[in-house]
Amino acid sequence: MSSILQSPTIGYTLGDQAGVGPEVIAAALSALSNESAHFVPMGKAISCTPGKPTEATARSAWDQLETAAVALHSGVIDAVVTAPICKQNLQRLGFPFPGQTEFFADRLEVSRFSMCLTGEHLTVALCTTHLALEEVPRALTQDQIISVSELLCDFLRGQGIPCPRIAIAGLNPHNGEDGAFGSQERTVIAPAVARLQKSLTNRAVITGPCVPDYVYRDAAFGAFDGIVAPYHDQALIPLKLLDFNNAVNATLGLPRLRVSPDHGTAFSIAGRGIANPASTIRAFRLAISSIRPLSPV
Repeated sequence: MSSILQSPTIGYTLGDQAGVGPEVIAAALSALSNESAHFVPMGKAISCTPGKPTEATARSAWDQLETAAVALHSGVIDAVVTAPICKQNLQRLGFPFPGQTEFFADRLEVSRFSMCLTGEHLTVALCTTHLALEEVPRALTQDQIISVSELLCDFLRGQGIPCPRIAIAGLNPHNGEDGAFGSQERTVIAPAVARLQKSLTNRAVITGPCVPDYVYRDAAFGAFDGIVAPYHDQALIPLKLLDFNNAVNATLGLPRLRVSPDHGTAFSIAGRGIANPASTIRAFRLAISSIRPLSPV
C-alpha cells in the first residue's frame, strides 16, 4: 500500500461492460490525467455489445468486484472506484448481496457499515437501504441510528470538517405529530439523538429528530453538513433531484474507501458517447482525497 506521502493507488472496475461503465471510467481517467495518483484496473475489458448485457458481462462484473475486494482488503490499492453493475443479472448467477455496499462489507469482514451518498448540495447516510417500506420501522433502532451517525461523523471529519453539523431525520410525516402519525420519533430517534449528543460532544453537532420535509432543504442551503436518513427513498429523492449528475455512493465503515458513481448501467444509452462522467470523476477525486493528507482547516 502506498503511504500518504506517495501517490495513492486507486483501483477501478468496469462494472457490467454492456452498460456505460467503460465509457465513464475512460472519460474520468482522461479528465484526471494530471492527478498524482496511480489508477489500476481490477480486470480486463471483454468483447460485448453496448446495451446488450449477457451472462458473460455479468460474470466479468462479479469477477472484477472479487478482485477489487481482495486488493482493497490486502492494501494493494488504497481505495477503489466501482462502475455500475446490473444487480438482477448478477443475482441470476448466484450473487447473494443486495448491492455493492453489502458485498464489500462482507468481503472486508466489516459488520458496522453504511451507504452514504454525497453530492455538491447534500450528503446523506442511510440507516436502512434495500428494504420494503413496511419493514423500515422494525429495522430502525437506536443502535443503528447511532452507528450510522458515528460513521457519517468520521467521514465528514475526514473530508476536512472538524465538527460536522449532522441532522437526524424523522421517519413519519411532521415527525409523527406528537404520536398521531407514529411514535418512532419519540421512542427511537429522540433517545438516539440524546445519546449521540453526549458521545459526540466536541466532535459533531447533532440535531434531531428533524422534520423530514424541511431538513433536506435546510441542508441544501447550508444549515447541515450531513443528514442521517431512516430509509432509502427519503434520502435519495432529494439527493437525486439536486445532485443527479455529481453524486457519489461511498461505503462507510470500510478500512479503505470504496466509492462509485450514483447511477446505474444505463444500458439504453451505452455506446452512444452521451453518458455524463461527472459522477465518476467526482468518485475518483473523493477516493484520492481520502488518501492524501488534508490541508489545515
